[in-house]
Amino acid sequence: MRVKAVEISTLLQEKISEFSAYVNVSEIGYVLSVSDGIVRVFGLENVKAGELVDVVLSETDETIRAIATNLESDNVGCMVLGDDSAIKEKDLVRRTYRTASVSVGMGLLGRVVNAFGEPIDSNEPLTDVTSAGVEKPAPGMIERKSINEPLWTGIRVIDALFPIGRGQRELIIGDRQTGKTAIAIDTIINQKQYNDRLPAGQKVYCIYVAIGQKRSTVARTVQILTECGAMEYTIVVAATASDPAAMQYIAPYAACSIGEHFRDNGMHALIVYDDLTKHAVAYRQISLLLRRPPGREAFPGDIFYLHARLLERAAKMSDAKGGGSLTALPIIETQAGDVAAYIPTNVISITDGQLFLEPELFHKGIKPAINIGVSVSRVGSAAQTKAMKSVAGNLKIEMARYNELSSFSQFGSELDSTTKELLSNGEKVVEVLKQPQYSSLRNSEHVVILYAVMNGYFKDVDLKEIKKVEMELLQSIRNESNILDTLDNEDHISEQCKADLDRSIAAFKERWLAAR
Repeated sequence: MRVKAVEISTLLQEKISEFSAYVNVSEIGYVLSVSDGIVRVFGLENVKAGELVDVVLSETDETIRAIATNLESDNVGCMVLGDDSAIKEKDLVRRTYRTASVSVGMGLLGRVVNAFGEPIDSNEPLTDVTSAGVEKPAPGMIERKSINEPLWTGIRVIDALFPIGRGQRELIIGDRQTGKTAIAIDTIINQKQYNDRLPAGQKVYCIYVAIGQKRSTVARTVQILTECGAMEYTIVVAATASDPAAMQYIAPYAACSIGEHFRDNGMHALIVYDDLTKHAVAYRQISLLLRRPPGREAFPGDIFYLHARLLERAAKMSDAKGGGSLTALPIIETQAGDVAAYIPTNVISITDGQLFLEPELFHKGIKPAINIGVSVSRVGSAAQTKAMKSVAGNLKIEMARYNELSSFSQFGSELDSTTKELLSNGEKVVEVLKQPQYSSLRNSEHVVILYAVMNGYFKDVDLKEIKKVEMELLQSIRNESNILDTLDNEDHISEQCKADLDRSIAAFKERWLAAR
């Protein structure tokens, strides 16, 4: 016969009431049961939701941290932030009168830390750090400012069609193995070329949060960032698959607090949540073990609030608040492209746009495999330079026309010359929008290539030679550094710059045709 926790707690309450003059049961408690990272505690009558408690191991007098999560009438359900195998029934539990906190500051740059900001990459201690609460309210509307600064990803199709601004929340969504993490890592790496020549207040500091991933995967990501010189301005927060569900649950909030330190001090930060699907699954596991009533797809009723209170903390602050920003790139994994599932629809409704990655495009070799028809950025051209706006203005219409004609032409054998020309131009635009991983370019270089393809300079180039010609053209333009510098400095294509650009591209094309 199984004894219920309520029966045990009632019996203990009767016994302890005899000694209430000597024992303050409001501030301490005793373990009733422990299983799967959840501890049920009798006592702790004054404990607050989200408060840290210490479980004192009876055998060694060591303490293990836990978070009070469920405040029930007869017991308190706590998430254990560590190995629960040593916890026994009747072990003492103490209040700490504080909530979970994390180390924040410049001293974290270049380090790999856990959900409490403790280093796990080496035994070298942290310096130049302070402590901040894991959970914080999002900034109010008065404290915010409209997004007006671009955050360049270095990925042509994104910077041209779905620009991301500093302070935006842009969702990256798609099936597994379609390049979601690759986009986020490329964006982090791309910040190096701007950080190297920007003043300290304009640099973008990056935080990458690995939730529920294998340790080997996190190690490989850190290695790539190190080889590309990106770890010097990046912090990796890791709550891997081998960590308790409670650590996976708390990691995004801790990482967000790290990013808020930069934002609230007038600096700029970019945070990548990889991924929030595993975060929701970890929270579902905790909630079911705490016997909270399950709802749709077994998720608890507050699952929307779980991600809303996290992503709302991304913001572009007003000038009165220092003008800093925190940009969020959450990642969501779908099953067989089902964007109408519970968690995807939740996060889509919270964010300011989404980049939808399609497996069919990925397998065709179109990388990044972004579906231009479904993807959107709700900030739009407010986060785009005038130069990029002028060359990318008709790009989306061109792509939509090509996709429609492409599907239509499959059913007809004979096409008129106009349709053939439109299809040929569309194929070249698609080829230009393809981009290998770890090949970030300056915004001005993207402008040059898009200007060339949209003005018909690639008309006589064979489709298979597009990439080769593109690289040769870029190298030729780089030798005339004044054009790229002008595009960077003037922020738009002036008549003089346009004339120089036409002259340089025409001269290159003439040399290329002569060499064929």
